[in-house]
Amino acid sequence: MKISSFTLLAVALLLVVAAPLHAQTGCDNSPENPTVVLALVGSAGAFVSAARARIRARRNAGK
Repeated sequence: MKISSFTLLAVALLLVVAAPLHAQTGCDNSPENPTVVLALVGSAGAFVSAARARIRARRNAGK
């Protein structure tokens, strides 16, 4: 499976931006990590959007 350079750049940017914000120096003992949770929610939203577009394209191609 070929990974596009845009996807690789996006993941690298996410990691670079999230690293300094990790726990935001105020909640080191927090059981959850809000930065990771927000990244997962955003990734899930992007995946759902892309999946819906692919499904719609397949349906329209069959007609």
